[in-house]
Amino acid sequence: MTMTKDVHSWISAFATTLPGEEAADLFAPGGAWRDIVAFSWNLRTFEGQDAIRAMLRARGVQVAASGFVVEAPDAAQEGFFRFETALGRGRGYLRLENGRALTLLTALEELKGHEEPLGRRRHSGVADPGDMRSWAERRHDEQEGFGPDHAPQVLIVGGGQGGLALAARLRMLNVPALVIDRHPRIGDQWRKRYRSLSLHDPVWYDHMPYLPFPQHWPVYTPKDRIADWLEAYANILELNVWTDAECLSAEPGEKGAPWRVRVRRGARDIELRPVELVMAVGNAGYPRMPDFAGADRFAGQLLHSSAHSGGEGMGGKRVVVVGANNSAHDIAADLVESGASVTMVQRSSTLIVRQETVMKRMVRPLWSEEAEARGLSTELADLLGVSLPIRMQEAFSRDGWTAIAEADAPFYERLRAAGFALDFGPDGTGLGMKYLRTASGYYIDVGASDMIADGRIALRSGVDVKQLEPAGVRLSDGSLLEADVVVCATGFGSMEEWVERLISPDVAARIGRCWGYGSGMPGDPGPWDGELRNMWKPTAQEGLWFHGGNLAQSRFYSR
Repeated sequence: MTMTKDVHSWISAFATTLPGEEAADLFAPGGAWRDIVAFSWNLRTFEGQDAIRAMLRARGVQVAASGFVVEAPDAAQEGFFRFETALGRGRGYLRLENGRALTLLTALEELKGHEEPLGRRRHSGVADPGDMRSWAERRHDEQEGFGPDHAPQVLIVGGGQGGLALAARLRMLNVPALVIDRHPRIGDQWRKRYRSLSLHDPVWYDHMPYLPFPQHWPVYTPKDRIADWLEAYANILELNVWTDAECLSAEPGEKGAPWRVRVRRGARDIELRPVELVMAVGNAGYPRMPDFAGADRFAGQLLHSSAHSGGEGMGGKRVVVVGANNSAHDIAADLVESGASVTMVQRSSTLIVRQETVMKRMVRPLWSEEAEARGLSTELADLLGVSLPIRMQEAFSRDGWTAIAEADAPFYERLRAAGFALDFGPDGTGLGMKYLRTASGYYIDVGASDMIADGRIALRSGVDVKQLEPAGVRLSDGSLLEADVVVCATGFGSMEEWVERLISPDVAARIGRCWGYGSGMPGDPGPWDGELRNMWKPTAQEGLWFHGGNLAQSRFYSR
């Protein structure tokens, strides 16, 4: 094997060895290669030399990688590089260990012949000769022209950050796409949530593709402000969006024929025949409402957290919040500030982390003004953020969360003293892995933890709801919580529920689970996949795709 001493010599050896499978010998025995479209035409992580060798044997010649240019300093043990393939141009990141690759990331960034019209390639804006329509008239005709006889190439169900980010990417590639959203306005899925909601992630992490937030934007965006931003984004990027349009059903065509999608727009049913159908309805399914015994006898109001609009008018009322994750904490805090008497029922342990800690340890090193000053743009930060394969993220996270538990020990002791049941994941890997496994079981503290510690939010932990009674909630220990309102912050089902309901149970069964990577931990059964299942990549149903996640994931994976 050719010995290498730094990123420059390793990339040189790698480029010389390709397309041969012997390039796998340049990897450490426990090394991994994460590829985003460039080599595998998919999202795949290849772990170990044998898996890497098999991929190169199957794809190396066809990919025809060349033109490697290292962007790391001399003698660097890790760094960025650029490369080309037969079909496009990409970027990567390499980490070395004793002269061999511990991790390699390769990501395709553009397709040759389909470069995005940015900068010097921007359109002139001048209409075609003979087209006397104004820009507004052309936009109207384009957006309203879709129908049974003129289908979009891609139909995107869901007009949140995921659907809009994807529509923007497709717009840049000149791919006809239509977003449908059942709300009256873009952003209503944010406007209709509880009044106190703000993004828990900071502004530098949340930029949308092509149009970053302006310099004066607050660090943590209020929900109504992000709603207005998304609406403006759709207009500025000239995205084709139908609001007040609900997907009623979708039927895949046989042998590669287009889909038959029934859409109700206002009072009118329309059939669309797209080639590709994207479910961009978030990373969860329908609200999970418990079937409590005695619910029909409860004299008060019973609702799911998704139907809770805020604490206005709740002053003096006794409210029980069932659940102890993000929504439960946010709703409980909002209710306390509105003058309600609130009790949180914590049925199982929860991961809590201070927002300041998330910012300091997880976000600021990559996404911040300090990072930008070091030359780490949002695009480079995104690549660096996905460059560590999931199996290595687990080991790295475990060490990081041990340090967080020690650094924030006084904070956690106050919660434990109040009776709150804490965890850092079943295997101690913390927030990031919980999110990738189940997208649940945690709270990023923006104030509710202090309310629990000082008793403003009463807590009943380690119990469950036995039944509802006319006067309130009977717990599994036999005690009764008197209540005027019960809010069930009990989460949502899985994404494949949308497929089962809108397409068919057979297609849902063929696709299998969405989200999670097969860790074998609770809520994320094996087998090991190493990438999020069915997200942002081809599924078992031809022409069906899933796009979801937070704003940063929507930005990156929309490409």
